[in-house]
Parts: sequence; C-alpha cells; structure tokens
Amino acid sequence: MVNALTAKWLEVVRLVLKPSPVGNGVTNFLSLNLLEYTNMDTVKVRRVITGHDDTGRAVVKIDETCSHFKEGRPNGFSCNIWTTDTVPADNSSDKDMGMREGKFTMIENGSVFRILDFKPGVAKRVHRTDSIDYIVVMSGEIDMELEEGEEVHLKAGDVMVQRGTVHNWINRGTESCVMAVILIHARSAEAGGKTLGPFG
Repeated sequence: MVNALTAKWLEVVRLVLKPSPVGNGVTNFLSLNLLEYTNMDTVKVRRVITGHDDTGRAVVKIDETCSHFKEGRPNGFSCNIWTTDTVPADNSSDKDMGMREGKFTMIENGSVFRILDFKPGVAKRVHRTDSIDYIVVMSGEIDMELEEGEEVHLKAGDVMVQRGTVHNWINRGTESCVMAVILIHARSAEAGGKTLGPFG
C-alpha cells in the first residue's frame, strides 16, 4: 500500500512533471508517463511499439506500462524496450522483441534499447562490452568511472557515447538515476597495439 507520505510525494511529482505543450504539440520530454514511481519504487515507463496490420497499414501494436524490470545487480534495474538480432533489423515480425529471454548486456549483430534505473548504492560492476552505447540521462545524477579512476558526473539532460571502454556506474546521490540506453554491437576496440575485448 502507498502510505500518506508516499502519496503526497507522488502528487508533487505529478505536478512537477505534468506534460506541457512545447512548440507544435510536442510534450515535455520529462513526462509523468516516463518518470512516475510506484509503491514498489520502480520507475514507470510507457512502451509504445508500432507495426503493420494485415493490410500493410501502420498501427500501434503495443502501448503499455512496462512490468518487466529486472534487478541485474543490487540496486540496479533494467527494462528492455526492444531488441534486434540481425543487420538490417527485421521490421516484419510480430514477435515482441522487448520480452527476449535470458540475461544479456548486448546482442551479437544486433541492438538493445533499454531503460536503466540505478538507485543510490548500485553495486559496482567494472566492465567493457563489444558495443557502442548511446546514453541519455532522463532523471537524477550519476558518476561514470573509467578504469584509472577518472570520473565524469552526469545529470538529467546529459548525453554520452560509450565506445567500448572500461567503466563503472556510481550513484552517490539520494535518488534514482534513470537512463535510456541503446547498445549496438561493435567490433572490439583496438588501441595501444592491443585488442580490447569484453569482460565483466
């Protein structure tokens, strides 16, 4: 159950993040549909997926609130919005590729679009992937640590491209950091006369 304090907090969030018209009908990026928290303290994400009907007409195939967040590590949650496993991608299948089974960071010859919800104290994971990652910080703040301890502080509205480098995420704040991430399969980086393969 949502207690009185939580209910009051949610009402404040609704007022602060209420969608507002910008330009010609475009709504505020930080809408309640993306950044509302439930009594389970997991971020609420609306997932809209388009496709085609039997006549070839464009239609909305999926319009739902994601219920498949998984805790990949302590205080680190992720929800896959969509995945692909071919290049070019297959836009003909009716299979829900956001519900791919198994635990994976990236997909060979494919892509992963996911939402990350890293809460304060998210467990350390130093890793490198064979992917190029496009990252948008949607809410909160977080530190991205490189292998020699250098850190970059990111906050809502910041974007980053992660090019197969060793990194770790650190949330030293008091609220979750929510990020939208697209991971696309890439060759292992080569630098310093070495091939820098994935680990972690």
